[in-house]
Amino acid sequence: MIHVYFNTLVNILQFLLTGRVSYNNLKMKLTYQTGTATLIQLIVMGLLNIVNGIVSIITTCHHNGSACLSNTFSSIVFYILTVGWFALMVVLGFAAQEKRSKRLAQLLIMAEALVSLVALFNVKLSLKYHNGFLGLLTSVVDLVLAIWIITLAYRLMKASGGRVVRQRTRRHST
Repeated sequence: MIHVYFNTLVNILQFLLTGRVSYNNLKMKLTYQTGTATLIQLIVMGLLNIVNGIVSIITTCHHNGSACLSNTFSSIVFYILTVGWFALMVVLGFAAQEKRSKRLAQLLIMAEALVSLVALFNVKLSLKYHNGFLGLLTSVVDLVLAIWIITLAYRLMKASGGRVVRQRTRRHST
């Protein structure tokens, strides 16, 4: 089991560093692994939020030096809360995956639905007030990842503790 997680982490790091990964292997592994998908979400959103925080701090310190310290503090607190939320969802994702629990999958769907609503609201605000491309990109990536995890958790929920399959095979009678 550790071998599977190690290979998945290697694929994630390969994708993050080079932008290329063996898609077939990753696709087969991630059709039911909500834990790995939420870990990918944590890593990607953590990195994007670091960049967003740094840009916000630099912009504030450059334009308004008196608000620099308070913006730095609020950016750090926001980052800790955001990463903490995504870390809780990683725990929930791995628990739902390992126990193949319908209830945990439903809870993960609700948590990701909340994330997607917040991301959708942020996309709307970014488009309306032109808050910058980086914030819009972060919100769109967050929305896409949340929808992807919802679909994985839905498959897990529909399996009701059984084996998760991609599609049903039809038997033709003659």
